Amino acid sequence: MNYLPNILFAIVLIAGIGFFAKNVQKLFRNIKLGKDKEINDNKPQRWKNMAMIALGQSKMVKRPVSGFFHIIVYVGFVIINIEVLEIIIDGLFGTHRIGHQVLPESLYGFLIGTFEILATLVFIAVVIFWIRRNVIKLKRFMSAEMKGWPKNDGNFILYFEMVLMTLFLVMNATDSSFQAANSGNVISQFISPLFGDNLETLHIIERGAWWLHITGILVFLNYLYYSKHLHILLAFPNTYFGKLTPKGQFPNNDVVTKEVMLMMDPDADPYAAPAEDATDEPPAKFGASDVQDLSWLNLLNAYSCTECGRCTSECPANLTGKKLSPRKIMMDTRDRLEEVGKNIDANKGVFVDDGRQLLNDYITPEELWACTSCNACVEACPISIDPLNIIMEMRSYLVMEESAAPMELNNMMTNIENNGAPWPYNQMDRLNWKDE
Repeated sequence: MNYLPNILFAIVLIAGIGFFAKNVQKLFRNIKLGKDKEINDNKPQRWKNMAMIALGQSKMVKRPVSGFFHIIVYVGFVIINIEVLEIIIDGLFGTHRIGHQVLPESLYGFLIGTFEILATLVFIAVVIFWIRRNVIKLKRFMSAEMKGWPKNDGNFILYFEMVLMTLFLVMNATDSSFQAANSGNVISQFISPLFGDNLETLHIIERGAWWLHITGILVFLNYLYYSKHLHILLAFPNTYFGKLTPKGQFPNNDVVTKEVMLMMDPDADPYAAPAEDATDEPPAKFGASDVQDLSWLNLLNAYSCTECGRCTSECPANLTGKKLSPRKIMMDTRDRLEEVGKNIDANKGVFVDDGRQLLNDYITPEELWACTSCNACVEACPISIDPLNIIMEMRSYLVMEESAAPMELNNMMTNIENNGAPWPYNQMDRLNWKDE
């Protein structure tokens, strides 16, 4: 018996999974570059959110057309890849359609028939997505940040899916024994006549499609790390760790809160016991100017971004012509994080200052101050990403580290410091309005 194909398959499989594991390790390393943030509250609600939003696609269908076709691709691609288990067993042990040998014929036929129908639906849905991007040219796919690699990436993944679905159907259509059984070939039976009836030719085509199909899946798996389609994997943890507090509720810095309380209430006790989680020590840096200053959740958000543009299409600042694009905020954060990660790889595990940072080199103050903090982007995101948190962290840095707030905001903060209120009136005159 010739074991060479089995050995070759094992090498390809191990190499593909090994490279993927290496990239996953690098992914976790990069996410951990962010500041620690403890999230372990309300686990039942978090599991529910993950089930409803990531698994159930509940926020995708708020836009019915794209939501419907996305569910087809999502469900179809996941279910069809169950068949990869059969391919792996066949490849390692030299069997052919092991599922047909161990499962009842009716069950196996039902499964493969379902896979073929889903493969056809996925192909159609992917073609529609391609048309929306490249023919209809929906506005949210034509933004400035979607030029070059982001646009090509979106198309590459569509081509990947078209090819993989086609290979699956061709593999079935040219498998003479499978076609002869006439069970489960609900779509491939109509494709089979295109390849003639020469058994030797059919076998060569079937083997070629089989090898290309499994190799394509492994290539696709490893492509994910470099693509926005990493959300296929990260949407689940991202929705689990998503924000549960009201969207308009911002976290307080204990050191700043204490100073503000003393400023607003001169009678407050400056030596009062702090809250359990408060600290008397000021942070090394207020806010964030680079990715290492953000939390690990912010960085997970950046890697999870689907670049769908729903956030930007809902952003009132963007709609009125401002430079702010919440999608670009997430893409810039990911790009800078990748740059930092490559820096660490090139310097044997240590980051060497490259004279660059997220603020100014990627994201400009103009973009940050255009934000109205309305949370429209947070509400629109189909997988619970929070661009606003990154914006507010970077604003905090501008205000508290660089004193680089807009004049209007500086005037307001000066008034609060001097008068205890945002308005330019002496504290003694604050109640004069009641005498008018």
